[in-house]
Amino acid sequence: MIKISFPDGKVREYEAGVTPMDVARSIAEGLARKVLVAEVNGEPWDSSRPINADAQIKFLTWDDNNGKSTFWHSTAHLMAEAVESMFPGVKFWVGPPVEKGFYYDMDLGDKHISEEDLRKLEVKMAELAKQNNPYLRKEIAKDDAVKYFADKGDEYKLDLLNGLKDGEITFYTQGGFTDLCRGPHIPSTGLIKAVKLTNIAGAYWKGDEKNKQLTRLYGVSFPSQKELDEYLQLLEEAKKRDHRKLGKELGIYTMDDDVGQGLIMWMPNGTVIIEELEKLAKETESAAGYKRVVTPHIAKESMYLTSGHLPYYADSMYPPMELEGEKYYLKSMNCPHHHKIFDAEPRSYRDLPYRIAEYGTVYRYEQSGELFGLMRVRCLHMNDAHIYCTKEQFESEFRAVNDMYLKYFKIFGVDKYVMRLSLHSKEKLGIKYVNEPELWEETEKMVRDVLISSGIPYVEVQDEAAFYGPKIDVQIYSVIGREFTLATNQVDFSQGRSFKLHYTTADNQSETPLIIHRAPLGTHERFIGFLLEHYAGKLPLWLSPVQVKILPISDKFLDYSRKVLEELKKADIRAEIDDRSEKIGKKIRDTELMKIPYMFVIGEKEVNDNAVAVRIQGKGDAGTQPLSEIILKLRDEIKDRQ
Repeated sequence: MIKISFPDGKVREYEAGVTPMDVARSIAEGLARKVLVAEVNGEPWDSSRPINADAQIKFLTWDDNNGKSTFWHSTAHLMAEAVESMFPGVKFWVGPPVEKGFYYDMDLGDKHISEEDLRKLEVKMAELAKQNNPYLRKEIAKDDAVKYFADKGDEYKLDLLNGLKDGEITFYTQGGFTDLCRGPHIPSTGLIKAVKLTNIAGAYWKGDEKNKQLTRLYGVSFPSQKELDEYLQLLEEAKKRDHRKLGKELGIYTMDDDVGQGLIMWMPNGTVIIEELEKLAKETESAAGYKRVVTPHIAKESMYLTSGHLPYYADSMYPPMELEGEKYYLKSMNCPHHHKIFDAEPRSYRDLPYRIAEYGTVYRYEQSGELFGLMRVRCLHMNDAHIYCTKEQFESEFRAVNDMYLKYFKIFGVDKYVMRLSLHSKEKLGIKYVNEPELWEETEKMVRDVLISSGIPYVEVQDEAAFYGPKIDVQIYSVIGREFTLATNQVDFSQGRSFKLHYTTADNQSETPLIIHRAPLGTHERFIGFLLEHYAGKLPLWLSPVQVKILPISDKFLDYSRKVLEELKKADIRAEIDDRSEKIGKKIRDTELMKIPYMFVIGEKEVNDNAVAVRIQGKGDAGTQPLSEIILKLRDEIKDRQ
């Protein structure tokens, strides 16, 4: 008998050779119907694969990210089977799951797949799925695997086999399709109820443009047609909310090849949003006891060697400039500069916690293929700050940073979020992480304890910490469920010693402070990209570049419109007049398209009554209101950041 342990701590005994599906059925048939795959001792495991020794087990369903990934990977194999039936002789490279769905790279020889073929492939996949064929795992000797693919003349799989050895090679078969794959897979094709093939693209073999270009087919699948229909509807909504589309339409930002890839130029409307976000951050941080600083955009190599960024982070930094026999780097992070500010004057325990903040500009050399609108750029404006504190002060300071996140979430209407606690890897100490195992354990526990005591939802992720300490990555979700990484809250037990930072304790001893790196609003680039998609471009009044558009019905009402404009400006309300010789209906439609929150329509009645006819974005006519009253109302709405 072997012992199987469950996540809730319970233990059951089973005969050796029991499968995860057997275990699930022993608990409940309903559970067994939901299980897609298992984790056995943390390793992905087919539900039909035997377990021969004591083990910990976790069942994964569609509700788990790894369950979805397995479902999509299995659907990629189903798609390959359909492609092989329609295009005999096709050769396959790799077919992994991605964030939403899957793809498969393939060599079709002199054949091509059309959009019409995609629909035919969907029909074929549905036909194959109904056969309810099991996904069968088979361990195979390397020589046998090489012979199998050599007989097929498949140079792509033979290349993959070059990096594998006996004991590492498995084949998976479903129906008439067999592929080299490490797995795992879902129990059978019958679980795949709805498929949509979404895109045809080109992809160089191994990502090298010197190699042959393969055909890449993308798709997505679901356990029900209803879920697919909901996903496709969400996809259409996401297209409307794409920040790249909205950024161009609303005049938020622009990019130009003469400036360079990934380098954003903020237009007047975008600059207004930046200034409002900075105003919010400055007010919030001032109330929390932060002091503002400004640091240069470049620094000497020696500082980044001291910080450790060059050994650990060099690939993400721009190459150095040679000046007067010294190497200078564009700033890729603000922390070393802030450490120098801390070190510029003697510090005592009475100065701690010492909090300094900066909307610092940093430069990161992201790979060209990874650049994406505002989400992945090479010049970033970061809501950065560093807190220098004692170990005794850490809990309250770290909690206060998390509370600041929660305040911002409320302001921006972020209802769904999770903190991702990123931990180190013991195997990579001294390579990817500072080699201080005891300090890693201590600081990771400190962060975990704060999260638990605060009741903040969080998950733990291995091998994603900063090189100098554990961190929290803040994951937020837009109103349509799209996930964004907003910012980080990091613990640093290393750089204080690297920079020889110290403060004088109450008993006149020298002590190194603990450092918290935090950026609650992340970068302007990523956060504004999120806001555009979250609000579908309809920013709240306080954040809108133009808050009121004044729409005179005809030119004879221009003088009064200018008077209204002056009154709005006196109240610090951003407004413009549409003085075009267009019909009022077109002016209203154009203003709606620019997603301006309020419209003041001006006609004879409004002039006579010293009033305005108010229209609200997305709500329409709000009636005629005295000018003085509506101005007071708008000022309150802006002041409260409603």
